[in-house]
Amino acid sequence: MSEQSLPDDARPEYTDALPEYAERVLEVAELIPPGRVMTYGDVAEWLQEGGPRQVGRVMALYGGAAPWWRVVRADGVLLPDHELRALNHYRAEGTPLKEASRAAEGHVPRLDMRRARWDGGEDAGGHT
Repeated sequence: MSEQSLPDDARPEYTDALPEYAERVLEVAELIPPGRVMTYGDVAEWLQEGGPRQVGRVMALYGGAAPWWRVVRADGVLLPDHELRALNHYRAEGTPLKEASRAAEGHVPRLDMRRARWDGGEDAGGHT
């Protein structure tokens, strides 16, 4: 049965509004200062809700207009299929990187998580 054949009260509602959790995740992404990053797990911990997979899903679905390159994997590996775009942002913002070894596939650097990771303490925008 197609949606068009459903009665009006049985059709799913479509809105442009983001789910509340997605809004909160994207707000945290906006707080991360240039040159710094948070992991998916860091964002979930900051929000005290969800986990790394939920944050990753939000970023995949809704993160295009946010600074998506600042929400990263905990191992510092750049997002597959977006490495070059992310790398351009990291270099422009001065995000600490570790140069890739010659053995690394594609010789793409990874984030220096020890130096780049932001704990939300400085410039936290009033978050407590």
